[in-house]
Amino acid sequence: MPTRTAQARWEGKFKNGSGTMKFGNGAYEGRYSAGSRFENAEGTNPEELIAAAHAGCFSMALAVTLEHAGYSPTDIQTRADVQIQKVGEGFSITNILLSTMAQVPGVSADEFQKLAEITKKNCPVSKVLAGASIQLKAELKR
Repeated sequence: MPTRTAQARWEGKFKNGSGTMKFGNGAYEGRYSAGSRFENAEGTNPEELIAAAHAGCFSMALAVTLEHAGYSPTDIQTRADVQIQKVGEGFSITNILLSTMAQVPGVSADEFQKLAEITKKNCPVSKVLAGASIQLKAELKR
């Protein structure tokens, strides 16, 4: 399996500094700062990138789980809301809400919920983020 990379550069002190984060394959590069991370300033932040990774991984993993159960999903959309909070002397990613909506012909709502929960537990990004509380809201489109 390949190793994936990303890079970050920070210039200056924390409050007034800024930096860039970029994917190793060149598909994304964005600016970030304390303001874009802890306030509503323009730019991205590590939590958005974690959210994108988690949403993407969960969607792919759910497709695999559904296929292994004999279903053929036609559309899976997932949103990840990642929350960072002050905990003690520092900050931690404390909560993640995965909201997924999928169109899966032939699956019952109960079976879909069961498979979505299995996916939440087994998704590689969920595993690496296991220190946070990860909730799931799964909706089956009809």
